[in-house]
Order: sequence, then C-alpha cells, then structure tokens
Amino acid sequence: MSATQAALTQLLPLAGDTFDKNKVTPGVLGFLVFAALALGVWALMKSMNRHMGRVDFEEAPDPTTATPATPTAKPTS
Repeated sequence: MSATQAALTQLLPLAGDTFDKNKVTPGVLGFLVFAALALGVWALMKSMNRHMGRVDFEEAPDPTTATPATPTAKPTS
C-alpha cells in the first residue's frame, strides 16, 4: 500500500463526521483545478495567437481586376 493510500484510509473516516451531505462545495481542490484549467486555456490562446501571427497568408487576386491574359501563339500547320 502506498503512502497516499494509507493517508487517505486514515483521513476519510474523520471527514465522515464533519461532512454535511446537504451542503457540498467544491472547496480548495475545485478552485485549484479550475485555476489550472484557466491557466492552460490562457497559455493555449497565447500560443495560438503567436502562431497565427507567423502565418504568411496571401489572398487570391480579385477577379474583377484580373490582369489581361498574354496572347498565345497560334500553331502553324
């Protein structure tokens, strides 16, 4: 049995006496998980913004202002 499992088996019966089943809150662990998720999303958005700034994007030419085609030589027979 690991140290974590041993600690949990010792502490869980103690929480049963003070645990109110009608009032359940996320507590500190819920806040830490939410803060970690928010920090991860912020880091991903910052990284995406940096990568999108590096994209070299050239738009297609406007068809209404297309350059005239070069004349093609007629085949001689």
